[in-house]
Amino acid sequence: MKQRRIMLPSLAEAKRFVEEATRCDFDIDVFYNRIIIDAKSILGVLSLDLTRILTVQFNGDSAEFEAYLETIDPQNATAVA
Repeated sequence: MKQRRIMLPSLAEAKRFVEEATRCDFDIDVFYNRIIIDAKSILGVLSLDLTRILTVQFNGDSAEFEAYLETIDPQNATAVA
């Protein structure tokens, strides 16, 4: 099981995250506090507090998805800002 921390600073980024997750053939969950959301659900993702750092958890392997997660890593975002 892999975990990554991400940040979705805009609605457009949240939409792209769901699109990227939907391309994967394995389950992907997004966590914040005690809330667990299916990453492939746009309504679920938009119901989260997008101003917070979120945790993504998944079991499968997808180099493309993991590369995308690197682009929305909060550490990368703060380095750029």
